[in-house]
Amino acid sequence: MSEDPAGTPAADPWDTIDDLCEWLEAGRPVGGREGLLLRMLKLSEEVGEVAEAVIGATGQNPRKGTTHTWEDVEAELCDVVITAMVALRTLTPGARDVFGRHLERVAGRSLGTPGA
Repeated sequence: MSEDPAGTPAADPWDTIDDLCEWLEAGRPVGGREGLLLRMLKLSEEVGEVAEAVIGATGQNPRKGTTHTWEDVEAELCDVVITAMVALRTLTPGARDVFGRHLERVAGRSLGTPGA
C-alpha cells in the first residue's frame, strides 16, 4: 500500500470502486443485460466530455472561445478511468485481478518487463 504525502496509507482504489458499484446497483433503474450494456455505454459519454474539455481548453470552438481549463481535462480523464473501472467491476467481481493481469501483459509488450 502506498502512502499519501502526509504519510497516511492510501486506500486501495478498487475498494472505492466496489463501494461505488454497490451504490450504483442500489439505485439502478435498469437491470440485467440491458443495465450492463448501459454501464458500458457510460464510457462513451465520459470520453465525449474529455473531448469537450480539450476543445474548450484550447478554444477551438470560435463561437464559445475558451470554456475549460486543463484541470477540467484532468478531471474528465479521471472520470473516464473511474467509469472504466466501474464497468469492469460490473462485468466481473474479479476486476482487480483481471486488470492487474492485463496491465502486466501490456507492460511486458511495451516495456519488456517480466509477466508478459
